[in-house]
Amino acid sequence: MTRQPAVARRAEQLLGAAVVSTSPVAGGDISTATKIRLSDGSLVLMKALSPPRDDFVAAEARGLRRLEESGAVKVPEVLAAEPDCLVLRWIEPGRPNAETAEELGRALARLHSTPVSGFGADRDGFIGRLPMPNKPADTWAEFYAVRRLLPYLRAARDRGAIDAAGAESVEQVVGRLTSLIPEEPPALLHGDLWNGNVLWDRTGDAWLIDPATYAGHREVDLAMLALFGLPHLERMTSAYEDTTPLAEGWEDRQGLHQLFPLLVHAAMFGGSYGARAATVAARYL
Repeated sequence: MTRQPAVARRAEQLLGAAVVSTSPVAGGDISTATKIRLSDGSLVLMKALSPPRDDFVAAEARGLRRLEESGAVKVPEVLAAEPDCLVLRWIEPGRPNAETAEELGRALARLHSTPVSGFGADRDGFIGRLPMPNKPADTWAEFYAVRRLLPYLRAARDRGAIDAAGAESVEQVVGRLTSLIPEEPPALLHGDLWNGNVLWDRTGDAWLIDPATYAGHREVDLAMLALFGLPHLERMTSAYEDTTPLAEGWEDRQGLHQLFPLLVHAAMFGGSYGARAATVAARYL
């Protein structure tokens, strides 16, 4: 049993309970995560940032609370949110199974049916460590172009992570979005729904973490899950469609909505993500 004094002291200040032990949690490149056992036997997760980032912590806490308010999906309870740290109820990790993947599909369908007004959000947020603009737009095509694809294409190009020909292909796709994506009402999205942000507990149930919530096209969440791989993806998607059918041709459009996370990754990490985005964009020209 260990006890990191500084972490324990901060947790006790925020939670008003004695800390029995602490242990580091691997993963994440933005914050330092620590599992904390309190004197009442309960477990919490502290995500600490240095230097403090009030805007960053507030955005994550706001997103978790917004998802919780929907009543559609499971998210860890927010216990404290301060500029230097976020404290969440601990979820004991486990393994997924086909049945709970199906329940996740139904839950996402319910989440995407949550009433929202307009595409975007009332505040900007973050995607990974990058700022994410959320100023509302009248249509999804406009929002996806000017708030999602073009900002991260610019960032990726500035980093040298996508070449001129690849950037031109993405820009040409931007000009065709109105004809490529059917209109749908805005949906409440997790916003950064890759496999790493789905936490399976000991019973196999799915909990959503690290959201970047906004109102957008529901195919975005599903496209991101498909891009980075989700266990039992087909069972999850089938259950989603049984609950709320997707518009015809959604599978052919997945690449369009994967351009966003690919460009984000190109802007953050470089590597082959820019080339992958260019290859995907070329399919729609």
